[in-house]
Amino acid sequence: MRKIIFTGLGIVLILASFFFAKMIIDNKKVFKPRAQKVVKTVFTEVVENKTIPIIVTANGNLRAKQRVELYAEVQGVFRRGNKLFKEGQSYRQGETIINIDAQEYTASVQSAKSNLYNELTSIMPDLRLDYPEFYPKWQSYLNNFDLSKGTPQLPEMNSESERFFISGRGILTSYYNVKNLEQRLSKYRISAPFNGVLTEALVTEGTLVRSGQKLGEFINPGVYELEVAVSKSFTDLLKVGESVELTNFDDNEVYKGKVTRINGNIDQASQTIKAYIEVDNDKLREGMYLEANLDAKKEENAIEIDRSLLLEGNKIFVVRDSVLDLIDVKPVYFSEKSVVLKDVPDGMTIMSKPLIGAFTGMAVKVYEDQPDNSKG
Repeated sequence: MRKIIFTGLGIVLILASFFFAKMIIDNKKVFKPRAQKVVKTVFTEVVENKTIPIIVTANGNLRAKQRVELYAEVQGVFRRGNKLFKEGQSYRQGETIINIDAQEYTASVQSAKSNLYNELTSIMPDLRLDYPEFYPKWQSYLNNFDLSKGTPQLPEMNSESERFFISGRGILTSYYNVKNLEQRLSKYRISAPFNGVLTEALVTEGTLVRSGQKLGEFINPGVYELEVAVSKSFTDLLKVGESVELTNFDDNEVYKGKVTRINGNIDQASQTIKAYIEVDNDKLREGMYLEANLDAKKEENAIEIDRSLLLEGNKIFVVRDSVLDLIDVKPVYFSEKSVVLKDVPDGMTIMSKPLIGAFTGMAVKVYEDQPDNSKG
């Protein structure tokens, strides 16, 4: 009997629970939070048209202004000198950089000089008899003729008869032959044209050097040039002698330079013109990457803003009575980060920082404690 009672009570409880749960589900109400209108805060600035300097930015790598590529004009064995022919080796003006073995060629030159001396000696008796007035100066020339030194210049011949006599004996031919050999002999030694440093060495001591072979490169590390490409629209604005700021992004160092040359030819592919900026600083090295800021011109009655604020169709956002609106503007110059605009009325409030999701008619609140971002 007790079992039957407990079983009945269990069934009643299960049914009651089922009906109670169904009643709760049927009476359930969904409460949705009331959407609150969010007013975004914007940064603004009041327009004040001013004179904006147009800074043209260009970049490039430094190259030494004085540079010499060393080539061999003769053939021979590269002899060891007082200094090793290695990259980074410095030389003073006039100091020997390269010395090629010229013993065999020197002997040929000495032989030619000796022949010239013998020819001069052989004509002296006839010259003394036929033209005694010319004899003293040619005798003085022979007395000063030193085979161990360079061949002195022939005496000046003012008389036609003297020229015929000297030329007819083959003296002029022998003389210029010797001078030609001496000139070629000087090419066996290459000396430094200025104080500088060797930046490239392509041969070593003991190497057989051939005529026309490149031996190295020599530069003056004191003065450098930066070649930059500038838009053709600024061709008439750049001037030789203008001061230029150069920036090294590796250490944020700023150097002073000046425009020394401007190419008269416009590159057909890029429609740019090349300008050359000279800079002198002990910290600079060839190949360094620098950015140049060129003062091209000044734009009257204009403002400068961030490029991200300029919208498609040359429009910008303004704030009128806490509502965003768009106005048309006239861009006159674009730099990497900013743009110079005209036709923006004085006193108008414009956005100074971009706002994500901004649209015309959007209600906004102006940030009161913002700093003065006015440019120009």
